[in-house]
Amino acid sequence: MDTKQYKFVGKDFDIEAAPTGIDGYNDEDMAMVENVKGQIEANLKKLKKFQKKMYSRSRYGVVLVFQALDAAGKDSMIAHIFSGIDPVGFTVNNFKQPSKTDLSHDYLWRIHQKLPERGAIGVLNRSYYEDVLVSRVHPELILNANLPNVLTIDDVNDAFWDGRYEDIRQFEKYLTRNGYVVLKFFLHVSKGEQKKRFERRITMPEKNWKFSASDIKERQYWDEYQLAYEKAINETATKKNPWYVIPSDSKWYSRLVVSDILTNRLGKLDLAFPEVTAEQKAAMDDALHRLENEKD
Repeated sequence: MDTKQYKFVGKDFDIEAAPTGIDGYNDEDMAMVENVKGQIEANLKKLKKFQKKMYSRSRYGVVLVFQALDAAGKDSMIAHIFSGIDPVGFTVNNFKQPSKTDLSHDYLWRIHQKLPERGAIGVLNRSYYEDVLVSRVHPELILNANLPNVLTIDDVNDAFWDGRYEDIRQFEKYLTRNGYVVLKFFLHVSKGEQKKRFERRITMPEKNWKFSASDIKERQYWDEYQLAYEKAINETATKKNPWYVIPSDSKWYSRLVVSDILTNRLGKLDLAFPEVTAEQKAAMDDALHRLENEKD
């Protein structure tokens, strides 16, 4: 099944116009679902090969940013797409409410601590974008950072947010110059689909553990979050570091789209195993000779 890619660069993103589902795809059609699963598996095989080559040379690193509203499928997306990936050279970090120590530093400090080494893939399950999403919806949180010139809620104004968007653009530009591929995914789910998933968490015992009362509380700010995402994406989508807005009412389709984008981007990198020098080859030949002639 061919996938559409919703890549955004610049200020052309309209969240109301962005689809959360795809015409012609139906999760109830098992033949269609099996076809999608097969395509995902093919992508995962490519990803494993790319990871081995990337790790062997430590020239490029990959930072994957996953942002979404609650119940959009981030956790299951990450678990499925990276199943079977060698844990050496792979990390996942989930950024929640900043700690007291985090707040005593600049807001990107805790992110930089968890970035992958070059040669590795690092997943940010929520990220530095929380500081222009959750904090934009709840600007009172900014006061906890004890920033100079931000003494009251009135100081958390448009100029403040413009500064944060500029910080993020420059941070991602810096990462790109230093050998990192930054891939940013917004899993776009509809309000109706989120409601269904919350209801399943409540009514199905095996999903009860996923339920949090705070999810229902934050759902009351649905419109505010929509505006925050639209603004953040428009302000931080650049040519080198675009945003990918993934229709996510279907978890299987969204996984296919993300795996397509990931393998396509990595496939464009100059990935190869290091070449063996003549001296190294001679040393290996000698080692092999010694092994073959060992006495039991």
